Amino acid sequence: MVVCFVERLLFSFLVLVVVCAKAGLGNTVGCIEREREALLRFKHGLVDDYGILSSWDTRDCCRWRGVQCSNHTGQVVGLYLQEGSLREAFGNMSSLEYFDLSSNQLQGSIPDTVGNMASLEELYLHDNKLEGEIPKSLSNLCHLQKLALQSNNLSGQLPQDLLACANDTLEILYLSYNQFTGSVPDLIGFSSLRVLYLGYNQLNGTLPTSIGHLTKLQWLDIGSNSLQGVISEAHLFHLSDLHTLDLSSNSLTFNMSLEWVPPFQLFSLALTSCQLGPHFPSWLRTQKQLKDLDISNSDISDVIPNWFWNLTSPIYTFNISNNQIIGNLPNLSSKFDQPLYIDMSSNYLEGSIPQLPSDLALLDLSNNKFSGSISLLCTVSKSYLVYLDLSNNLLSGELPHCQKQWKSLTVLNLENNQFYGKIPKSFGSMQSIQTLHLRNNNLIGELPSSLKKCKSLSFIDLAKNRLSGKIPPWIGGNLPNLMVLNLRSNNFSGSISLELCQLKKIQILDLSSNNILGSIPRCFSNFTAMTKKGNLTIAYNYDSLHNSFLSDAPWSYVDSELVKWKGREFEYKNTLGLVKSIDLSSNKLIGEIPKEVTDLLELVSLNFSRNNLTGSIPTTIGQLKSLDILDLSQNQLIGEIPSGLSEIDRLSTLDLSNNNLSGKIPRGTQLQSFNTSSYEGNPTLCGPPLLKKCPGDKVEGTPNAYSYEDDIQQDGNDMWFYVSIALGFIVGFWGVCGTLLLNNSWRYAYFQFLNKIKDWLYVTTTINMARLWRSLQS
Repeated sequence: MVVCFVERLLFSFLVLVVVCAKAGLGNTVGCIEREREALLRFKHGLVDDYGILSSWDTRDCCRWRGVQCSNHTGQVVGLYLQEGSLREAFGNMSSLEYFDLSSNQLQGSIPDTVGNMASLEELYLHDNKLEGEIPKSLSNLCHLQKLALQSNNLSGQLPQDLLACANDTLEILYLSYNQFTGSVPDLIGFSSLRVLYLGYNQLNGTLPTSIGHLTKLQWLDIGSNSLQGVISEAHLFHLSDLHTLDLSSNSLTFNMSLEWVPPFQLFSLALTSCQLGPHFPSWLRTQKQLKDLDISNSDISDVIPNWFWNLTSPIYTFNISNNQIIGNLPNLSSKFDQPLYIDMSSNYLEGSIPQLPSDLALLDLSNNKFSGSISLLCTVSKSYLVYLDLSNNLLSGELPHCQKQWKSLTVLNLENNQFYGKIPKSFGSMQSIQTLHLRNNNLIGELPSSLKKCKSLSFIDLAKNRLSGKIPPWIGGNLPNLMVLNLRSNNFSGSISLELCQLKKIQILDLSSNNILGSIPRCFSNFTAMTKKGNLTIAYNYDSLHNSFLSDAPWSYVDSELVKWKGREFEYKNTLGLVKSIDLSSNKLIGEIPKEVTDLLELVSLNFSRNNLTGSIPTTIGQLKSLDILDLSQNQLIGEIPSGLSEIDRLSTLDLSNNNLSGKIPRGTQLQSFNTSSYEGNPTLCGPPLLKKCPGDKVEGTPNAYSYEDDIQQDGNDMWFYVSIALGFIVGFWGVCGTLLLNNSWRYAYFQFLNKIKDWLYVTTTINMARLWRSLQS
C-alpha cells in the first residue's frame, strides 16, 4: 500500500528520469526546462511541512536547495533532501547518482523500486523510521559505493548475497542501530569495502573469518550484538589498513598467540565484555597510536605491566574498569598528554591515588581499595575536569581546598570512604556542580553557606555523617533545581524552615534520623514534582557539560541513590526518577500531619514514624493512589483509620503501630491483608486482621437478632430433629427386616424373587456378549 502510494506520488517525476537518460543534451549548461517542470511536479507530490523546498520557485533549478546538477551537462544527478518531514519519496530514478533523504520522518518499508535507480552511487536513508527488511532489489545497484541505513527500525536477516552486484564498488556500509537478526554475511569479494558498521543489532552466531580478507577495511564495528565464539588471528590477518575495531558487548573470546604481531595500527579499540584475560593481551604492546582504548569487563586479573603505560601517551579515552586488576598505580602525570577520560573503577587497585595529569577531564576510580589522602587531586589544575568519582574506597583525611580550579566539575562522588573534618568553603566555587555525593563519611560541622552559589545542584546526598546545625533556609531559596536532598542520619537540629517549600522540583526529601523539632510545614504541597509523573532516570549527558573536549566523547552519567525502602536500603538508578518519597522519621516533630501532604498525588513513600505527632490521620489520604509505603508508627495519633486508606490498591507496606488509634479497621482487601504487627500498640483498635472484635460485631454480622428465648426454642427444635431421624431409621429398618425374619413364606418369596432377577441378568449378559463377539469376528 505504501509503495503504491509512493510510486503514484512520483509518477510525475518519471519524465525527469527519461530526460536524464537521454544523451542529446550533453552540451547544455544550466537547468534544463523539462527537468525543472518534472521537479516541480515531484515537489507537488510531497508533503513539505517544514518548507524545505521553498526555494523551488526560481528559474534555475540547479540552484534549488537539495538539487545537484552536472557542471558539464546541466542534468540533475543528485537529490539531497535532508531534514524536514518529507514523507516516502522513492521511485524509478534511474539516472540519479546521489540520493539523500536522511533525518526525515520517513515511515513504512523501503520500496522494491529503489533497486531501479541503476546509476545510484550513494544512498542515505539513515535516521528515519523505516521498517521491514532490506529489499532484495538493492542487489541490482551495481554502482553503489555508499549505503547508510542506520538508526531505523529495519529488521529481518541480512542475506548472504547482500549487495552482491556492488562487491567491487561498495566502500561504506552503515546498518547499525536497527533490529537485524541472523548471522553476519560473509561479504566475500567486497574488495573496496572500507567501513563496515553493523553495531547495535541482534546479530548472532560467529564472526566469519572471511572478514579478514577485506583488505581495504579501515573501520569494523559489530559491537552490541549477540555474537559468540573465538576470534583468532585469521579474522584480522589481512586487515593492514584497519584503524577502528569495535567488537564490544558480545560473547567473543580472543585466542591469539603470544608472538602475534597485528598488521594494523589502531586508533580506536573497544572490546568491552570480550574475554581477553586473565593477562593483558601481549599484542596490545604493538599498538602505538591508540587514542581510544576500552577493554572493560574482559576477565583480566593481572597486574598492569610496565609496557602498558608506554601506550597511553596519545590516549584520551582509557577504560579498564570491571576487571580484577591488582596492584598500585604509578605517577600518571607524565603518562597521558591530552585531556582524558580515565575509568579504572571496579577493580582491586590499592595504595594511594597518584599524581594525575593536569588536564584530566573525567576520572572514575570507584570501587577499589585505594587509601590515604586525596591531596594530589589538586594537581588537576586546569578547568577540564567535569566528572570525579572516588566512591567506595578506603580514602581518608580532610577534603582538599582546591575546588576553585574545578569550575567545570559537574559530578562529584566521594561517598563510602573515611573522610573527616568540615566541608570546605571552596566547594561553593564549583558553580557547574549538579550532583554531590558525600554520604557515609565522618564529616562534621555545618553546611557551608558558599554552597548557595551552586545553583545548578540537582542532587545532594550527605547522609550518614556527623553534620550539625540547622538545615539552611538557603537550600530552598538558592537551589531551585534540587531534585534529591538526603540529609539522613546526621545531627541536624532546629525546625524545618518554610523556605524549603520552594523546592518545586524535589522528588526525594529525606531528613530522617536527626534532631529536628517543630511541626511539619503545610506548604509541602508546593513540591509540585511530587504531584506528577517524572522521567525514568536522573541523568547528565556529556553534551550538557559545557566542555568542548567531550563534545564527541561516549559519556553520560545516570545518577543513583540509596533509598530506605521497607526497612532496608535499596539502590535505585534506572528507575530513580519514578521514586517520589518524603522521610522525616526518627526526629522530634510535633503537631498534626498536615492534610496538604495528601495533595502530593504521585507520592510513593511517606514515612513520619518515630516522632511525637498528634491528631488524626488526614481523611483525604485515600487520594495518594500511587502510595506504596506508609509508615506512621510510634507517634501519638488518635482517631479512626480513614476509610479511604483501604482504596489504595498499590499499598504494599503499612505500619500504624504504637499510636492511640481507635475504632474499627476499615473493611477492604488491602488493609486486612497486612500482618497484625501493622496495627499493634493501639489499645482501642479492633477488627480484622486483629483478633480483637469490635462491639456489636455479632449484631452487624447476623441478619436477624435472636432473643434468649429463641435460642432455647432453637435448641429444642434441634433435639426433636435428631429424635425423628432415629425413629425413622428404627421403623424403616425393622419394618422390613423384622417382617422377613418372622414370616417364613414372605422370606421365601423375597429371596426367590432375587434369584430370578440374578438369573435374568446373567442370561441376558451372556447372549449379548456372544452376539458382540460374532460381529467383531465377522
